[in-house]
Amino acid sequence: MRFSFITLFPNLIKGYFSESILKRAIEDEKISIDFYNPRNFTTDKHNRVDAPMIGGGAGMLMTPQPLMDTLAKVKKDSPKGHIIFLSPVAKTFTQNDAKRLAKKEHVVFVSGRYEGIDERVIEVYADELLSIGDFILTGGELASMVVCDAISRNVDAVLGNSDSLSVESFEESLLEAPSFTKPINYEENEVVSEFLKGNHSKITDLKRGLALCKTKYFRPDLYKKGITDEK
Repeated sequence: MRFSFITLFPNLIKGYFSESILKRAIEDEKISIDFYNPRNFTTDKHNRVDAPMIGGGAGMLMTPQPLMDTLAKVKKDSPKGHIIFLSPVAKTFTQNDAKRLAKKEHVVFVSGRYEGIDERVIEVYADELLSIGDFILTGGELASMVVCDAISRNVDAVLGNSDSLSVESFEESLLEAPSFTKPINYEENEVVSEFLKGNHSKITDLKRGLALCKTKYFRPDLYKKGITDEK
């Protein structure tokens, strides 16, 4: 699967893919990443890619020409590229989105900077807009990496053990149950004794009960949905 990042700061992203699981996924050719820098496409004699907002407002906005030309190049190189703009004024990205997007051949992330992107670019080129939460970041690169990471985990053979996906949080509308490792007793804090008895049926029931408690406490919205879905 191919991921492309449209960003003014590719070095902010490159390092994230140079370690651990995603590095191995690239080496094994399960995923690939590449970059397009709008600054390389600007026709401005001063190499600028931003300008003041029409109608007033604080800060600068990414101008249409560099991004339009960048995206035109992307579409020419890859007509099937699925273009995602990261924006706080969009639907919230979920695990279901990650699984859906993992079936795409090519996903393109557009990372805004300054006060955002001229809306005309979004109107012409966006296949969808996604947000990672109700907060504002300095730029869209972090959000792009978050979404890319979540999608990559759902690409076939990226994870060493694909079964681990089935017990993670947000499957079946529940948060993942607490997990433990050795030592059994650490500084007078002991592992739940039922985990040590080898009865997998009881352990499964216990984990589900703990997952329900955790979800009810931290995410009552998911807990209500999970209870409704079971009825």
